[in-house]
Amino acid sequence: MQHLDPSSPLYTTEHTDGGVPIRMWTRGVPVESAARAQLANVARLPVVHPHVAAMPDVHFGIGATVGSVIPTRAAIIPAAVGVDIGCGMMACRTTLRAGDLPDSLGRLRSAIERTVPHGRTLQRRGRDEGAWAEPPRRVDEAWATLAPEFAQLCERHPRLQRSNHRTHLGTLGTGNHFIEVCLDEADSVWLMLHSGSRGVGNSIGVHFIALAREDAMRHEANLPDRDLAYFEEGARHFDDYVFAVDWAQRFAAMNREVMMRTLLDTLAREIPRPFESGVQAVNCHHNYVRRERHFGEDLFVTRKGAVSARRGEFGIIPGSMGARSFIVRGLGNPASFESCSHGAGRAMSRTEAKRRFTVADHAAATQGVECRKDDSVIDETPMAYKDIDAVMAAQRDLVEVVHTLRQVVCVKG
Repeated sequence: MQHLDPSSPLYTTEHTDGGVPIRMWTRGVPVESAARAQLANVARLPVVHPHVAAMPDVHFGIGATVGSVIPTRAAIIPAAVGVDIGCGMMACRTTLRAGDLPDSLGRLRSAIERTVPHGRTLQRRGRDEGAWAEPPRRVDEAWATLAPEFAQLCERHPRLQRSNHRTHLGTLGTGNHFIEVCLDEADSVWLMLHSGSRGVGNSIGVHFIALAREDAMRHEANLPDRDLAYFEEGARHFDDYVFAVDWAQRFAAMNREVMMRTLLDTLAREIPRPFESGVQAVNCHHNYVRRERHFGEDLFVTRKGAVSARRGEFGIIPGSMGARSFIVRGLGNPASFESCSHGAGRAMSRTEAKRRFTVADHAAATQGVECRKDDSVIDETPMAYKDIDAVMAAQRDLVEVVHTLRQVVCVKG
């Protein structure tokens, strides 16, 4: 059986009236009061056990706190998993070196933007620029492996059929999703991307979050927050949700794989020199739920903005558009449920970032990176995020750094 080390210098413990403890890996990193209150609400749920873990990138989120690890007994909280089910990272090292990149990184960025659908068209008519007009063969072959189980899911929940699924497979999305060309400490070229289950995952999340709330109201559940409604094993929608969330997580992983193959093809067209890819590749979720065994019990572990960091397991912790990112190896710390942070974590809301910073501020912060430098990405500017070096220092008992990456090209959704 695993045992906690209460004298660990890298986490503090906060106690909540009527709830389980909260272990906080936040030394040297600011934590907003709203996030603390949200963590306390989670800790008070009767299905949460034996404690909640907060990663150093922790911040207030929709449904549940981003940067938290929530273990539950015989129950799952759909809003804690969220609507971007299976969101995560993929990175691939190539045999190319910095000197092999084209002189015009702007041309390379444009080529990526042409070949991978990204962003979103807000008007109701016409094709969404973030979806395929006609999915290429690679997408259809991948969709064929997912379609049969999706059809089963839609038989039980027909409204999901109307979601964007096939046309979103192999696409980036919006917000903090990105594609980057990076260099490591030896000047090897990496491709890295951040995306999840896209429209279909959102539809699944929204649908089951609503069903969980309805169940809670029907049973007059006393919840500290209506977003924390949960399905218990044996409940009417529990098995359907487990099936749906597992499918969405596989869709998300496939989405990243398809995009990565498209990116490698694009890189090969832009760089005439032959190269190998997949020298080292990592594909990891950071918004998901999985059945795991901890402290002698089988639990459902929800990582809401956190990465699995079992001993020897590789993960990805990205910085912001102008900060370093890290390929890490897990240390298997039992107190964190063998988890680590999923990034730097927001230091402020998108609205506050837009209010506080200018295009000139953003351009200065992303100097040397080929990326958009306009007012539409101010909410993703590096200053809107926590200091990635402080975040990494706060979790040095959770992971060890294997590679340090610096981006030279960044495509934002």
